[in-house]
Amino acid sequence: MFSDKKDKQTRNMEPSASQNRINEGTELKGDIISSGFFRIDGKVEGNISKPSKVVIGKNGSVNGKLSCEDADIEGRFDGNLNVAGTLTLKSTAHIEGEVIVGKLAVEPGATINASCSMQGAKKATETTLISDEKANPYDRQQRLKKASEPLK
Repeated sequence: MFSDKKDKQTRNMEPSASQNRINEGTELKGDIISSGFFRIDGKVEGNISKPSKVVIGKNGSVNGKLSCEDADIEGRFDGNLNVAGTLTLKSTAHIEGEVIVGKLAVEPGATINASCSMQGAKKATETTLISDEKANPYDRQQRLKKASEPLK
């Protein structure tokens, strides 16, 4: 009678016991490559790449390069941050360095001392046009014309 579809979706979004966690009081030096969810409440010095989502807790800190799908930051980050999806900065977040995001959500009180750029349609269009330089010149002109038209 009741569908468990919602329950399945919720379970996929939340961290489980088998997912990665660096607890408070733990210091880690080195590079991390993972495909799962990461929660950091300790200190990490190094590069973190490929996680689906990273949460840096209030007492957590990362010094290095972080590349991920989505990130929620409550603690401190210092380095290069590349988030393909949404970066959410809580009021206690402190960011230093270089940030590249798809979407950005910032709560009042968050500190950002970084250069920040957003990935968008313009960058994707440029990449597409550059990648097919050998295409028919007429087709390329049409794509350039279409790319320069305002969105409706």
